[in-house]
Amino acid sequence: MRSDQVTSQLNTPLTAPAYPMPSGTRFIDREYLNIVYRTDPEALRAVVPEPLAVGEPLVRFEVMRMGDVGGFGPYTEAGIAIPVNFEGEQGEYLHAMYLDNFPATAGGRELSAYPKVLGSPRLYVDHGALVGTLDFGTLRVATATMGYKHWRLDPDEALRQITVPTYMVKIVPGYDFRPRVADLVRTQITDITVKEAWTSPARLQLFHHVLAPLADLPVVEVVSASHILTDLSLAPAKPVFDYLNPTATM
Repeated sequence: MRSDQVTSQLNTPLTAPAYPMPSGTRFIDREYLNIVYRTDPEALRAVVPEPLAVGEPLVRFEVMRMGDVGGFGPYTEAGIAIPVNFEGEQGEYLHAMYLDNFPATAGGRELSAYPKVLGSPRLYVDHGALVGTLDFGTLRVATATMGYKHWRLDPDEALRQITVPTYMVKIVPGYDFRPRVADLVRTQITDITVKEAWTSPARLQLFHHVLAPLADLPVVEVVSASHILTDLSLAPAKPVFDYLNPTATM
């Protein structure tokens, strides 16, 4: 294999890459269960990196069922997003994400900066309740329940909820075990169609696990819940802050 053939690849194995070359990934029938809850403010500040600023101590637990994703196929994902402020812009910091699809996990981490690891999330309907669960290995770490389609949610509000700017930390280690890249990056959902949007009463239980520490941000009070079905695309991530050179202009 020629050296130019090697450098034309973005990941390995060279003859069967872990994920395809990016080509404007489109999500069809992406279904959300979102539960926003109030948590301990000190615990929240302990996990949100500077220069992001935390306001009200809120957390959004999400379970997403991807109906059809170009290059990856259907899969399910769960995670934690935290409302933050960066230089006057309101957005969300992606704290942790758990997927049941390895190519989407590897591609999300390497091509962008999504904090993805393998897990076993599910989203399904059970006796009039929309249920979202997350298992890590054989252990349950989250159970969310929401009344199934009780009241319609204003589509503009649904759009606002899922199109806020998203911030993530991208770290690429060097061979000396020091970061070669350490950036805060920003992305945003684009080209979105809200097909359905609902709200209902909801509950959320988090269980302690050393490798999936969602419960470190304890549920004090459930604030709101939404169930949204969309088609959408993700914009490429762009760096907005360099931790290795904090004075640099991005």
